[in-house]
Amino acid sequence: LLMSRTSRLDKLLEDLLNYSRIGRMIGDIQTIDTKELILNVFDLQDASDHISLLFQGTMPVINLAVVPFETIIRNLIGNAIKHNNEPNGVITISAQESQRHYQFSVKDNGPGISQRYHEQIFELFKTLKPRDEVEGSGMGLSIIKKLLDYHKGSITVESDGENGTCFTFTWPKYD
Repeated sequence: LLMSRTSRLDKLLEDLLNYSRIGRMIGDIQTIDTKELILNVFDLQDASDHISLLFQGTMPVINLAVVPFETIIRNLIGNAIKHNNEPNGVITISAQESQRHYQFSVKDNGPGISQRYHEQIFELFKTLKPRDEVEGSGMGLSIIKKLLDYHKGSITVESDGENGTCFTFTWPKYD
């Protein structure tokens, strides 16, 4: 119990530091193959064999600040894995290009999020399950929201609370 709580506190402190640093360290703009980046993030996650990653459509090669984008993808995929209770979990990633930005969607077939929590989940320290059931600081979606606000992007959630969740975020185009 002590080891578990110490680990949770360490993760909370790390997330708090990351949250406070948003905007100070943007990182260099690089040309990135988003499919390759997403595959690398998925491979580093603690996904069991019952979770698979699918791509819907073509993923773009774009100019972006790698660290914040990767943080967003890592948190969304991590949540999709962590909260999926299906025997055959599926995470589907898609992207669309518009004139000013790219729109990415991360969709899962997990239990979903009740509509009454759609606004609250982006608040600091908000978790919908007891911390003893699911490991986490309750800061992942707050970090995503703050990163996207800083980069003039946005995020939405779609879920009926029973049939999976789809997070859609916009990422600006850089020349």
